[in-house]
Amino acid sequence: MPPLSILTVSSLSKTYITDEIFANVSFQIQEREHVALVGVNGAGKSTVLRIIAGIEYPNSGEVVSAAGLRVTYLPQEARFTSDNTLREEARLAFAPVLEMQERMREIERRMADADADLDKLMEEYDRIGVRFEAAGGYDVEHRTDEVLQGLGFSQDQFDDPVARLSGGQKTRVALAKALLADPDLLLLDEPTNHLDLEMLEWLEDFLRRWTGACLIVSHDRYFLDRVTTRTLDLSFGRLEDYPAPYAKYLPMRAEREARRFKEYQEQQEFIARQEEFIRKYGAGQRYREARGRQKKLDRLERIDRPQEHDHMHLRLGTNLRSGRNVLTSSRLEIGYRDPNGPAVLIRTPELTIERGDRIGLLGPNGAGKTTLIKTLVGALPVLKGDYNLGTNVKPGYYAQSHEQLRGKGNGTPLSLILNTQSMSEEYARTWLGRFLFSGDDVYKHISDLSGGERSRLALAILLLEQANFLILDEPTNHLDIQARETLEQMLNDFDGTILFVSHDRYFMDRIATKLWIVEDGGITFSLGNYTDYQRHLGRRAQQAAAEAKQETKPQKLPDPVDEMTASRGKPRRRSESDVQKRLAKVERSISQLEGRLNELNDGLSIATIDQDVAAISKLGEEFEKVQTELDGAYAEWESISHHAQELAVAND
Repeated sequence: MPPLSILTVSSLSKTYITDEIFANVSFQIQEREHVALVGVNGAGKSTVLRIIAGIEYPNSGEVVSAAGLRVTYLPQEARFTSDNTLREEARLAFAPVLEMQERMREIERRMADADADLDKLMEEYDRIGVRFEAAGGYDVEHRTDEVLQGLGFSQDQFDDPVARLSGGQKTRVALAKALLADPDLLLLDEPTNHLDLEMLEWLEDFLRRWTGACLIVSHDRYFLDRVTTRTLDLSFGRLEDYPAPYAKYLPMRAEREARRFKEYQEQQEFIARQEEFIRKYGAGQRYREARGRQKKLDRLERIDRPQEHDHMHLRLGTNLRSGRNVLTSSRLEIGYRDPNGPAVLIRTPELTIERGDRIGLLGPNGAGKTTLIKTLVGALPVLKGDYNLGTNVKPGYYAQSHEQLRGKGNGTPLSLILNTQSMSEEYARTWLGRFLFSGDDVYKHISDLSGGERSRLALAILLLEQANFLILDEPTNHLDIQARETLEQMLNDFDGTILFVSHDRYFMDRIATKLWIVEDGGITFSLGNYTDYQRHLGRRAQQAAAEAKQETKPQKLPDPVDEMTASRGKPRRRSESDVQKRLAKVERSISQLEGRLNELNDGLSIATIDQDVAAISKLGEEFEKVQTELDGAYAEWESISHHAQELAVAND
């Protein structure tokens, strides 16, 4: 049976004053389908989501939903106030279920009344109870805790007031409510904002298992590849549909654009030949033929020249070559000083950065990555230890919060560039043009710039410094996919040294050659990029699974009651504590094998994205092998449990 369409968008058009955002946008979403909506900043992606959610209205066109369709919309930034605790706010996603629960309790109270119609109350109670169970009412607490913990909240925070949460934490609460609502269609606008890598991976696994439909706007290409199977491209006010996830959509789009440009060129050549014939013979003996060709040209449907997006033109060069050692340090203590004494976030081993290194910093939110970056650029003092920059090292710092733009609210991009380096206004405007500031954009107040514009301006300032040691804190934040790809190309061509923090795993894969992993108050090191690190984790899990296999090789268990001993002639019973120890060991093995299966599943996803056939084959074989081992461990657990029950009965 073919999948059913749950949403139909027909000929949507949206105009703000005189600016047309998009026109004739049409598509359908099938049940259980996971769809990506991509495009440059300002293309109208968020507007499409808001129109589907009923928050905005189109100038023309319509959105038709299947009867009873439940839609949940998550905006980019959550703006709400609440007197609830974190858990109470998340539980609001179950409002209909909780109403049923309250009605059941009310019926229970009424049943205690001697004058109550018990038969009628029991009938209603049973009817509501069936609906309550079907809606997952008995799992509300478990599901709430699971999602909140997956999105980075600890149980200690569950009773904290929502009003005290930061903006990023509120956005994660809104995401938790959207996921817990379990709608038929989930509309997510940049759901990966404010999530660290661990939360990102949890969200990916959640959405991959989720059976509802979703339409997702995101600049996280790695996330889109793992979660979606279809891509809608909103460009130049028009929408095109590609039946593939992001990585496969790119070559499909390139092929389509190349074909269109070829068709355009062939038509232009045809028109030129016809016009030349008409010009040459229009007044001669072949004027009738020329007039016929003119009529055909007049009726010809012209192919518009394919449009191309404006690209940032970035080239990062430096005339200063650093020494081999760019940065060296003793053992450091990194953190903050406060009235109660130093607050240490990270204790590092001796650090060394060599010329040409491209080091990515990984770690959960709050681990101290930004604090480490600020310390190494001198913005924060070292609590203990010292570090030194090498010979001819010129650092350039890109701050996540765009600190170089602070206090410049009434300034403009043009004035800021002129104050950064001495140059003519003409050259400054040309320089800003490389970062997509054109016309009156250069006169905007910095306080009025969008997040993407602020990021591009910060990059414009950074590149003027001609540094040979780049220290970048989340440089891809607020940049659309196209700008990220341009930045990646620039950094790949850069012949200096890079130390950077990023939650963009696609970016991490393109740039990093080494990783510093910040966790549990320390730093560990790994060669390669993010995907290499994930494979390394998989190999470590494989070794742990092999060790667990050695520990859990099936052994013949003695009967609960052994044969009578020859020396004493009395029955010898197997100790219950021995059985419980054996049971605990098998349970640990099961946990390790399940963890390895999850690692292999992630590895298969990465290999699929990379189109690495050899890795897919190898990982698939290992997946089947581990699954077999897990089945054997489950069988052994059941056998031991059975023996434990028999032993308990015998000992009674």
